[in-house]
Amino acid sequence: MTIYFSTITWNLITSYYDYLPFYGAGLMTASEPWSGYYVVESPIWATAHTTQFTSVGWKYLRHGAGIGKLNGGGSHVALISPDRKNITIIIETMSCSGSLYANRFSPNYTVIPQQLLIDLKGSFAGITQLNTWYSRPGHSDDNLFIKKSPIILTNGQGQLDIGVDEVWTLTTINTGVKGSFPSPPASAEFPLPYSDNFESYKPGVEPYNLVPQAGSFETFKSTDANHSIVIRQTVLEDPLHWCPFTIDFPVAVIGNHSWADIYIECDVRIGNVNNTDGAFIAARVTQGGCQAFEAEGVYFFIFPSTNTIKLSNDLAQTQVVFKGSFTGFKEWNKLSLAVHGQVATTMINGQTVITQNITGTAKDGFAGLGTSSFGLADFDNLKIMNVDSGIKRMKQVKILKDTKLFFIADNL
Repeated sequence: MTIYFSTITWNLITSYYDYLPFYGAGLMTASEPWSGYYVVESPIWATAHTTQFTSVGWKYLRHGAGIGKLNGGGSHVALISPDRKNITIIIETMSCSGSLYANRFSPNYTVIPQQLLIDLKGSFAGITQLNTWYSRPGHSDDNLFIKKSPIILTNGQGQLDIGVDEVWTLTTINTGVKGSFPSPPASAEFPLPYSDNFESYKPGVEPYNLVPQAGSFETFKSTDANHSIVIRQTVLEDPLHWCPFTIDFPVAVIGNHSWADIYIECDVRIGNVNNTDGAFIAARVTQGGCQAFEAEGVYFFIFPSTNTIKLSNDLAQTQVVFKGSFTGFKEWNKLSLAVHGQVATTMINGQTVITQNITGTAKDGFAGLGTSSFGLADFDNLKIMNVDSGIKRMKQVKILKDTKLFFIADNL
């Protein structure tokens, strides 16, 4: 019986922000395109335990004759070359606590140090030694993909003492090598001030640095000469999902999770066809992934069809601290949000509409933008800067109209 397997690694390279779910779970981490910093993670060497000693066409042996569980915990698999002249055995004894990204629903299990008997039979019984490679992931880079002394076999048999949280390769292949790489550039924080008018992008691509957590944000060719290439949230209905809770609010985050006092500005348009009912910009966004539905922060919502504005301490709008009416909406509206300590100030088209004490628990988090429901909305001319520069910018563009009422606070 022929047995074929494949391994799916998600993700190959972690290229999203720290503090988002499963950060660092890839073979490498490269999440700072502005600095070029990267990390070669231990899974890349764990993968090498298989890929350096097999090739396309190799086949796994069957369960009970090359594949199985170890008595002291752990598992082993064996693969043979198409000509049946070479064999590679991979053994792992990763503990539950040592498996950093183990599924949270996985049952607890025990792994202990043990001595293994290697017993090659059939055409492989005449093999006199197996080359060995060793890793102990999660402990030290010095313990990753290390060539050890060969195991000497007599009549196809030999022994191997193996500990906990180890990966071993036993193989007849002698071409394995641990590659080298240059030292990466120094790590650096997300650069401020930051701006993007998206004009350098082709339509239909994801913009740099903006990381969707729900919905899809991609570049779109607009017919507006002043907004040629924009970012459009394109998902119209709640998609199939694997999260335990539905996330009804498309949201994308950007920047640094440690941002506390920050200024964000963006032009927003909500159309009349397949549109969402509202859009927002945000600061101090605390969570992403499946937990995005309960993300806290400071969210400035606009609802042009009902002339409504809101300031909320959470994405789901269960902690609204301000709700009012605004009558000055245009087709495109420039939203501004400055958060300094426990005070948030917002503007629409250069007019201050809210200055409000915020009572939420979020002290820091990402900047963000999104929509209040699935449907089309466009974003353009994104700017982020430190709050002092942002407040200075707000003062420069502020338009004072003492005789006109721009908002009316509801009783909350």
